[in-house]
Amino acid sequence: AVDIKDGRVVRLYQGRKDKESVYSDKPVDVALNWAKAGAKMIHFVDLDGAFCGTPKNMGLLKGMLEKFKEEGLTDVKFEFGGGVRTKEDIEELLEIGASRVILGTVAFEDAEFLEKAITRFKDKIIVSIDVKGKGSVALKGWVEDSGKDNSLASFVKYLNDIGMKKIIYTDIVKDGTLSGPNIASLSEVFAMLYGYGMKMVLAGGISSLDDLAALKQFELQGLEGVIVGKALYEGRFTLGEALKMGG
Repeated sequence: AVDIKDGRVVRLYQGRKDKESVYSDKPVDVALNWAKAGAKMIHFVDLDGAFCGTPKNMGLLKGMLEKFKEEGLTDVKFEFGGGVRTKEDIEELLEIGASRVILGTVAFEDAEFLEKAITRFKDKIIVSIDVKGKGSVALKGWVEDSGKDNSLASFVKYLNDIGMKKIIYTDIVKDGTLSGPNIASLSEVFAMLYGYGMKMVLAGGISSLDDLAALKQFELQGLEGVIVGKALYEGRFTLGEALKMGG
């Protein structure tokens, strides 16, 4: 994960703006280092965009992709999330070179937009479900709450109904905490997703190789990948070690 705020690579504690750790003021170099270490997908999060409701770092993404091309790293893919709210945002990101665009708040709030986006852009779109509390979906950079307990279950059912077969799932309570994933809670979520035949890319709380090992139990239930951020930046393990565990 490469999370961008004010031009720097940061990690937020539980998504809180007032609890950030800054790791670099050279995000292009950071992304290059992950790619050279073996990353095949860079999870680019525009935190500025997430908080204000419109992407603010498309130019930075474009610069990264140009640098990757210069370095011969054209096989590395980027997914971009943060503030994407319009068809024009999606079109511009795909034109720049993003392989996949992440929809969060707008996916939850605007069913018509989401359905049109999926119809038009197909697997270039992935929905991110960011959850805290009793299955309540968080919105707008995690600043607002949907206000509905168990909104996760109804939202997942809706996504299945419209043909979405893969999601990004973030446990906000765990994100940026290095406290390990909530295995008990995830067991319930994976059971629900498995019933729909849906896949998940998981984010939030990874702190060690043991955490990654514990998550392997969910591979047959739809775990497709894990987004790792703070643990790598803090040197808890290397990307190479993590990739070996993933097989």
